Amino acid sequence: MMVKVLFFAGLREALGVGSEALALPAEVGTVGALRNHLAARGEPWSALASTKNLRSAVNQQMVGSDAPVKAGDEVAFFPPVTGG
Repeated sequence: MMVKVLFFAGLREALGVGSEALALPAEVGTVGALRNHLAARGEPWSALASTKNLRSAVNQQMVGSDAPVKAGDEVAFFPPVTGG
C-alpha cells in the first residue's frame, strides 16, 4: 500500500527530507508500526524511535500510535517544539 509520510521541524532537518511517498509492507498497519519500520532504516532514521513525545497525524487528524494506516493516507510526524 502507498502512503505519503511528512516530517516536520527538527525531525525534517535531522532526516534531510520533508516528505516521502512510501510503499508499505503488509505488516505495517498502524502509525506505531510505520514509525518502527522507518526507524529500522538506521541512522538518521533511528531518531524516530528515540524522539520522546513524537506526535503523529493521519490525514491531518492527530492520532495515537495505534491508529490504523491505509492505502492513500497522509501520515505526519511532529517532534516536540519549543518557542516563544
